[in-house]
Amino acid sequence: MLPDSLTSILPELNKAFFETVYMVGISLAVAIIVGLPLGILLFVTDKGLFLQNSFIKKVVGFVVNMVRSVPFIILLVALLPLTKLLTGTTIGPTAASVSLSVAGIPFFARMVETSLREIDKGVIEASVSVGASPWMIIKDVLLPEARPAVIQAITITTISLVAYSAMAGIVGGGGVGDLAIRFGYYRYDNTVMITTVVILICLVQLIQYTGDVFARLVDKR
Repeated sequence: MLPDSLTSILPELNKAFFETVYMVGISLAVAIIVGLPLGILLFVTDKGLFLQNSFIKKVVGFVVNMVRSVPFIILLVALLPLTKLLTGTTIGPTAASVSLSVAGIPFFARMVETSLREIDKGVIEASVSVGASPWMIIKDVLLPEARPAVIQAITITTISLVAYSAMAGIVGGGGVGDLAIRFGYYRYDNTVMITTVVILICLVQLIQYTGDVFARLVDKR
């Protein structure tokens, strides 16, 4: 039998869970759409590669590192004006998705760059020697070769965004973190706190398992 405190917030718990999924879903999509090209750009402009460009490499690398160096809770507050401009509000899951997206983009970009570095340089050099265009090398060589590692990067990014989304509750971002603060921390209800932690653990385990399965399916090595 569930404790009374937990039974009374079951509707809120259900809503908070889907808010977390909503926030993470939006921010992950933005992180992939923007972070994937950034990660590729960081890799192909590196020294010795077919689009070597030290200026672009340094500028993009600096911006990525700058955003990554800011703790998420500070980034969350610093981006409130931008959040207000884009969403018309600073509270709720949609508003929190702005900060989550900004945090996710450089994180995923660096993960993609690392994934591409695992590719055998001989494969890239062979593609260049037969006259393949940069776009063909990226589309037909880099991405297929790095597919398992990129899927693992998506998995790790998703898990990180789940953790960030819990912090978004501090400024009224909604989700499981917001529920834990309002019903668990402020009301000194350990049952609610433990329940939210268990939910987040289960969600992370499910994400990791799914990512591992997909990575194995696409790994042709």
